Amino acid sequence: MIPDNPRIARQQARAALGLRAEEMACEKLRSLGFEVIGRNVRVGRLEIDVIAQRGRLVVFCEVRSRTSTWLMTPAQSIDPLKVKRIRTAAAQWLREAQLGAVQVRFDVASVTFDVPGGRLNHLEGAF
Repeated sequence: MIPDNPRIARQQARAALGLRAEEMACEKLRSLGFEVIGRNVRVGRLEIDVIAQRGRLVVFCEVRSRTSTWLMTPAQSIDPLKVKRIRTAAAQWLREAQLGAVQVRFDVASVTFDVPGGRLNHLEGAF
């Protein structure tokens, strides 16, 4: 059912693109041998988009999407405050998960939906 309110319709379309971008990020991580162990993980008031693990390596992946790169790429929309929040959430999650000694990496999945199906740029160790 299509909502009558254009604002709600835009919000729903944006949410659908965000979910598709997250799925694309998970597919990429799986293709690299990772197991996705969490999506949209809440840590207090913070959220981690994707958590994946391969052996002792744990990846925290921030997923960003846009319909165009006219102003900036999706990855460029991540500011220093967002990086701090992701790192804080990851540290708290690791304390609670009690995985022992692990390596940690912070990736960014930058998805642009300017072509059918979208384009994924996976940035390993982005910050």
